[in-house]
Formats: sequence, C-alpha cells, structure tokens
Amino acid sequence: MSKTFSRSLARKKVMSNDGMLIGTIRNVMVDLNTGQVVDLIVKPDDTFRTDGYRMDGDRMFVPFEAVKDIKDYIVVDRYLLKRSG
Repeated sequence: MSKTFSRSLARKKVMSNDGMLIGTIRNVMVDLNTGQVVDLIVKPDDTFRTDGYRMDGDRMFVPFEAVKDIKDYIVVDRYLLKRSG
C-alpha cells in the first residue's frame, strides 16, 4: 500500500472487501514509539451490526492490519476485522 497522509483519511467511508458499508472514519490511533498506525477509529453506519467487533461506546476500532486499500473508500478485510474483535 502506498503512503497516505492522515488528513486525506478524514471522513472517508469504510467498506468491507465484500461491499458492506461499515461506517465513517473519525480518527486514527498511532503507536507513538514507532509512528505506525495501530487502529482506525470508526463511527459505525446505522445499518452495520457491531456485535462481536471491538467497540468503545459508539466508536469501533478497526485494526490497521485489516486495511486492504485506501482510495475513494477505505477497504478492510472483514474476516481480519472480526478476528481481532
């Protein structure tokens, strides 16, 4: 995956690799020691069932390892997303 500036991620939609809308990115969590993105913090779409996913209130944590592509949408592998939940 090519490099992407965090400001270009603001308010992007997050979709699964099978076309399901997951939600909208709200923030990123970064490891301050390494500078690596650890998680995307997402506001889940009303139509997305969050059972079994890592949540904190109304925020969902998407491990960056689940991200497969960043273009018009952020595409994540739902299997990797669920596995880490």
